[in-house]
Amino acid sequence: MKVEFYVLSSATPEGRLRAACQLASKAWKAGLPVFLRGSDAAQCAELDQLLWQFRAESFIPHNLHEEEPQAPIVIGLDQLPAQSGGVLLNLHPQLSPHLAQFSRVIEIVNQEPQLLALCRENFRQYRQLGHDPQRVEL
Repeated sequence: MKVEFYVLSSATPEGRLRAACQLASKAWKAGLPVFLRGSDAAQCAELDQLLWQFRAESFIPHNLHEEEPQAPIVIGLDQLPAQSGGVLLNLHPQLSPHLAQFSRVIEIVNQEPQLLALCRENFRQYRQLGHDPQRVEL
């Protein structure tokens, strides 16, 4: 499993959500199933709304897990993904309980101090699990 930490230069939550939408769209266009994991139900609803508005010129097929777990881009929390081998875009402060289901995990980090501390801990946990997480500057 490939693990990457995409690091944004801003500290805004909106920038993090937009990056998640961009990455979800890119992975979907590459033919991969995507699980977009929010930090809570409110953030999942916000991501759902943002994906509807994200690209005016194109539709990005997505849905909340409880409504359609087989959607190309699924937005959820700790549910088991319906399709394995895809991409996990993790906005949750903790590691997914279903890491083994994914071929690639992307953690999206911004410069907000509390989030940085949580992501550093996640980086250590991935290493402890035997993964070699990579840092990618955006």
